[in-house]
Amino acid sequence: MRTHIILECTECGDRNYLTTKNKRNNPDRLEVKKYCPRLRKVTLHREVKK
Repeated sequence: MRTHIILECTECGDRNYLTTKNKRNNPDRLEVKKYCPRLRKVTLHREVKK
């Protein structure tokens, strides 16, 4: 039931994180604040298609 997703930084466009989510509980796209190593600060990361 859990699927792999990629999180992309909304400011620089880097795909920094690979994680999993349950599509039954979270059908919409995931948005999380995570650390971006290129910008060296916490930014919003969104789920993108593979």
